[in-house]
Amino acid sequence: MALTDRKVMTFDVVGTLIDFESGILDYVQSRAKAAGVSLTDKAILEAYAVAEDRQHHETPRLPFPSMMAPMYREMAEVLGLPDSHADAEEFRLSIPHWPAFPDSIATLKRLRKKFYLAAMTNSDNWALSHFARTLDQPFDDLVTAEMVGWNKPDPQVFAFMRGRLSKEGYGFSDIIHVAQSQYHDIAVARRLGYHTCWIERRKGKSGTGATPKVQTVAIPDYHFSSLAELADAVEAGK
Repeated sequence: MALTDRKVMTFDVVGTLIDFESGILDYVQSRAKAAGVSLTDKAILEAYAVAEDRQHHETPRLPFPSMMAPMYREMAEVLGLPDSHADAEEFRLSIPHWPAFPDSIATLKRLRKKFYLAAMTNSDNWALSHFARTLDQPFDDLVTAEMVGWNKPDPQVFAFMRGRLSKEGYGFSDIIHVAQSQYHDIAVARRLGYHTCWIERRKGKSGTGATPKVQTVAIPDYHFSSLAELADAVEAGK
């Protein structure tokens, strides 16, 4: 089945369309500089990934913005940063400043000419409203962890989205799920039988950055290093 045979693209947002690693680094490095602490970007991103993995297991029903304060406190302890309530809360409040990847806005406009675009994110409604604005409002539908009551990789998030799409007249075979994270998206989507497209934003870089590690990399149906490459493949009829 070709990409162009699908009618719906469901998107992970944070990490796929929004450059959350840059957002995290901007905030944490600013706190480190103010405290006179020297940190590598690698150390910050790895500390975030470990904290997120732990928090996901402890509070799997919380949208990730609600996890950010306890995650910051864990990171601060590991990295030797100030750990005030204000620092932890301001980490969450940095979300509206997280940038889109350079190719996200233009590419989503290209894809929207051919597909129904739906966001499926572990964000809450507040965070997604900011991300959608940053991305120039590209989505036909929006599903958040706040709406579902669970976070990906829980299958209930996918089931919730499928229910909404079925009301719009779309079947399972119409959908392809597009995401960066093996941990949150690609592995579970493959287990559930979805066609998947892995946007490997860290291709050529060492490690998994701010995304928790997985034991085994799931093999997607399509694999690109950028969103623009996906749009190119669609327009080439692949």
